[in-house]
Amino acid sequence: MRVEIKARNNAELIRKLNEALNEEVTEVYINLRPTKEILVRILERAPNVRKISCPPSLYPKVSRKIISALSQMGIELVPEGYPRGRPRKYDEETIRRVRELVKVGVPAKEISARMGIPLRTVYYLVEQTERKSGPKGT
Repeated sequence: MRVEIKARNNAELIRKLNEALNEEVTEVYINLRPTKEILVRILERAPNVRKISCPPSLYPKVSRKIISALSQMGIELVPEGYPRGRPRKYDEETIRRVRELVKVGVPAKEISARMGIPLRTVYYLVEQTERKSGPKGT
């Protein structure tokens, strides 16, 4: 069983670990740096845990001794990223098609009507395409 625990500080994380972990848990994700105190709490509350993950930005700050000790116990400590920010509304294929139509000279209004994309978004993608390829006429 996998458990994700997110907290604002170590005290809150430890409290949530105490509430959420039990013997059935085998994977734990925490959003704070796994300190000795936190790892001890995880191991006490979830003795069958085999994988602990944390954000990739915090992984390098974990002591090599801790990682080594965990691996000797058969527990894997790994960085695991979650996408940040607002999700994209249009997939890469749609954006590529808009840019192709722009390159062959189809007017923005026609692209908007054809593809069902707001005109302002088409203009934004045109602007992005021009930035990547450099100014016109050069």
